[in-house]
Amino acid sequence: MPRVGLMVTCLNDALFPDTGKAVVTLLRRLGVDVEFPAAQTCCGQPMVNTGYLADAVPLVRNHLEAFDGCDAIIVPSGSCAGSVRHQHGLVAERSGDPGLVRGVENAPPAYELTEYLVDVLGVTDVGAYFPHRVTYHPTCHSLRMLGVGDRPARLLRAVRGLTLLDLPGAAECCGFGGTFAVKNAETSIAMGNDKAHHVRTTGAEVLVAGDNSCLTHIGGLLSRQRSGVRVMHLAEILASTERVVERRDERSADPISIGSATPQNQEAHR
Repeated sequence: MPRVGLMVTCLNDALFPDTGKAVVTLLRRLGVDVEFPAAQTCCGQPMVNTGYLADAVPLVRNHLEAFDGCDAIIVPSGSCAGSVRHQHGLVAERSGDPGLVRGVENAPPAYELTEYLVDVLGVTDVGAYFPHRVTYHPTCHSLRMLGVGDRPARLLRAVRGLTLLDLPGAAECCGFGGTFAVKNAETSIAMGNDKAHHVRTTGAEVLVAGDNSCLTHIGGLLSRQRSGVRVMHLAEILASTERVVERRDERSADPISIGSATPQNQEAHR
């Protein structure tokens, strides 16, 4: 059986652990032997995006060591999957270290979660149940850098009880952009407000995406607007079953809160 490693990402590890747990639950339900290499850390994307490629070299080396021996790497984030696939090679090349270049070239393939489910496992119906109206935000890196296309929508349409609603302006950026939200806060908020407005027009109960970074940004704005729209990572929906939904509804009286995307987390990172 292939040995698959979960690259949970810094944000999920620190703030949204339920997303990582959902990925493990989902993959194991589908018969995948998934492991969590404890030595993993940041992929280096923040450094690369701000121009500090040399500072990302130790992180790329650590990534190669942590996932050595895996047949594939699964990433519940289009942003971080894109970093591994497209930025690690650039970091290695700029480092001037031929060994690091070879290491990146021979590294296990990194898949964004929906790519692995649809393209490698060949499934769209993962046995999920989620009886809610949902709209999907295709994050920039998954849409433009990875080209995941309609894979997330195909997976969502196969979820029993789920009604998938079209999101106006879906391809428009939400404005988070990592350090962009810090350096250009006013522009970031304006873009986020546009996205939040589009979400509210759909009548959806839940906004779903494949990146918790975007959900933190949009979810914070939706919470401030008291929209009643919850935010949730795609993996948590796909891992849901009748029993999971019942337990979650029992413990969550707040309409903004679901899974790990709590109002407290959203407030702290707005």
